[in-house]
Amino acid sequence: MAIHEEQAQHVAELAKLSFSEDELQQFTDQLGEIIDMVETLEEVDTTDVALTSNVNDEINVIRQDQPTNGTDRQELMKNAPESENGFIKVPSIIENKEGGA
Repeated sequence: MAIHEEQAQHVAELAKLSFSEDELQQFTDQLGEIIDMVETLEEVDTTDVALTSNVNDEINVIRQDQPTNGTDRQELMKNAPESENGFIKVPSIIENKEGGA
C-alpha cells in the first residue's frame, strides 16, 4: 500500500514527532513497508489454527500476593518535579485544536 507524505506527517503529528524533509521521506517509506508487511500477514489463512496464548507448555510459578504498606505520599512527592493537590503534575499531551485532536 502506498502511503503519502501527508499521511505520514499526520501520523508524526499525532505522535508529537517532527521530521526534516529527508527524515519525513524515510519515515514515509518505512511506514509504507510496515503497512505492506501487515497486509501480507492478513492474507494468511488461519481458519483451522488453534488460538495460541503461550508457545510452550510451562506454567509460571506465581508467588502469593502479600499486602505491604505503601510509601508515604510526602516521600514520593519529593521525587516529582511538580505536584498539585497531592498529585504529580505532568505536561498536557492533548491539544484542543479545531476538528479534533
